[in-house]
Amino acid sequence: MKAVRLHAVRDLRFEIIDAPGAPEPGWVRVDVEAAGICGSDLHNFATGQWISRAPSVAGHEFAGRIAAVGAGVSGFSVGDAVAVDSRFWCGECRMCRAGEHNACEKLGFVGEVCDGGFAEQVLLPARLVMRRPDDLDGKVAAMAEPLAVALHAIAKLAPAAGAPVLVVGCGTIGGLCALALSRGHDGPILLADRNAERVAAVAAATSGKAVALDAADIEVALDGGLLRDVIDATGSIAALEATIPLMGPGSRLALVGISHGKLALDPNVLVEREISLIGCHAFRDELGEAVAMAAELRDVLPQFFNEVIGLEEVPAAFERLLAGEAKGLKTIIAIGKGVGA
Repeated sequence: MKAVRLHAVRDLRFEIIDAPGAPEPGWVRVDVEAAGICGSDLHNFATGQWISRAPSVAGHEFAGRIAAVGAGVSGFSVGDAVAVDSRFWCGECRMCRAGEHNACEKLGFVGEVCDGGFAEQVLLPARLVMRRPDDLDGKVAAMAEPLAVALHAIAKLAPAAGAPVLVVGCGTIGGLCALALSRGHDGPILLADRNAERVAAVAAATSGKAVALDAADIEVALDGGLLRDVIDATGSIAALEATIPLMGPGSRLALVGISHGKLALDPNVLVEREISLIGCHAFRDELGEAVAMAAELRDVLPQFFNEVIGLEEVPAAFERLLAGEAKGLKTIIAIGKGVGA
């Protein structure tokens, strides 16, 4: 079958490999319809930070249909349309027993600790697949996983009713945060990104207002009001250092971006202005909500697609994305049947 495997740092290959066999008890085999390239995929490709096995089929944002069911699996039949939980959690540790699967003591991610979705077929534990509407296009369904990440960040931030929220970074997660906020939050949405085309695309889909990370610009945008709620979806140290001075007393900063470096921060700034830093890792139990929202937004989410490519084009796409050549938010890989045009 066709697949894209990560062999080492900066060594991503399109290959023909053996298709997976029959699923073990408790597992299912999925025919992959579509997958998305995530910023963490790019990070792992560029740095090798999470390479724990090689070669490994990459990809953790994907959707497909059940192709085979292992012994002991109930609730799924061949042909069922599914979205995939990217978190490979154990289900046995203290955190999993508490329902905190994103903090599992043995947590790994699909595409790293097991083969992922950049392939025509994949084997997964049945606990990691979730039904989706049968008529939901696979390309849109592949957006459910990053949408769950966005919903989790918003839930952790918990902005007050009517409060303005600044989203820093209009990549996939930032754009989806803004999109979800535009559907469920009644306060102004401010958007900051150095890429003018991306911020314009997100603004058009959300009615958000583009701003610079500048105190005067923020003050004008808020008619002199204070900025208290911020989501950073960049992981950029420079962006964080520019954002924190803009925040008013009693404010909250939700961190959902993957960082490349360390933040030099005077903790007295946090103490004296009572600023809360909130870490947001993957998602907790938001995937079901994300699948339902993706179905509701099936006509909007394609506006965020940068391009739709085939598996053989993935290695070159990684290089383009790392070079900053993308104009849209999400590169989608069309793999199997049922993904539409």
